Amino acid sequence: MKVLIMGCGRVGSELAALLDAKGHQVTVLDVDSATFAKLPATFSGVALLSDGTDEDSLRAAGIEGMDAFVAVTREDNRNIMSAQIAKHIFNTPKVICRIYDPLREELYQSLDLEAITPTKILAQMLEERLTK
Repeated sequence: MKVLIMGCGRVGSELAALLDAKGHQVTVLDVDSATFAKLPATFSGVALLSDGTDEDSLRAAGIEGMDAFVAVTREDNRNIMSAQIAKHIFNTPKVICRIYDPLREELYQSLDLEAITPTKILAQMLEERLTK
């Protein structure tokens, strides 16, 4: 599988390493080259200094041949914008984005985007452990 990940923070770098170790072709984009230091020395994918909210940058990163796009930057607005571009302009088959604000989840769903909300997931996990 060919995967393009926007954001090379803790989650993006970990996901890139996991996918790469399983033999997937991974490209990681970030606007800060220092974040690429989070990738393991064994990472065989591509790391590009680029903005995933720009169509030309996504095209240069190979979005048109990707099977999946994942947006995991720290910024909800950048994640939603890049996910919309990947899904609706480039017709990427699988698009997933992270959002921190659970109140935005409904908006993402109305835009036909698959969103993961760590805030909500963690709250649910804590509630389950508290009420066991």
